[in-house]
Amino acid sequence: MPSIFLIGDSTVEDNQPPFRGWGWALPRYVREGVQVHNHALSGRSSRSFREEGLFEPVEKALSAGDLLLIQFGHNDEKDDERHTDPDSTFPEELRRYCLSALERKAQPVLFTPVSRRFFVGQGSMLYTHGEYPRAIRKLAEEEGIPLCDLKKASRELYLSLGEEKTAELFVRLKPGEHPDFPDGHDDKTHFNAYGADQICRLAVREMRRYPVCAALLKEDGGC
Repeated sequence: MPSIFLIGDSTVEDNQPPFRGWGWALPRYVREGVQVHNHALSGRSSRSFREEGLFEPVEKALSAGDLLLIQFGHNDEKDDERHTDPDSTFPEELRRYCLSALERKAQPVLFTPVSRRFFVGQGSMLYTHGEYPRAIRKLAEEEGIPLCDLKKASRELYLSLGEEKTAELFVRLKPGEHPDFPDGHDDKTHFNAYGADQICRLAVREMRRYPVCAALLKEDGGC
């Protein structure tokens, strides 16, 4: 039975409570026997994930029929050694991952980065991640790679829920509620377990558009 591998950042990572990435929820939506291997790790960009050797065990494990789900962009825009350029080095890094999967007869799937929670006024949100989502869409079109536009889907979800309901998807802690955040915490990027599941549902809906992905997903997974 094929497996599903995920690479990305903290918004995908299994993580530790109260933080959860959407990849944490994916096993509940796959067919019986399909293994999910979530290698996503907090703080990584498309560049640093490779340079730190984090992709090596994934490469060794990938085999024919597997899926490689790729979501980067959150940390690629950072102004440090993780940075990549959306017009050059970013698509180059993503292309490396895609080609590696294809060489092993696995199927790469590109995801645009899930939207951050930045509302401005009533019914409006800031567009986050600059030109990185555009670069992903362009690469997917050029290379014929399945594209799951999680940025668009998550933004539409947030706008439909409204600012207060959207906040329920994210980690929000009152002062004294968690030892790591004695003064409280109002996160606009990272999800709680409920939010991770809701975003995963969006990811699964996007994946269902492609037969190669749908073959590994439950038919009646509630999405």
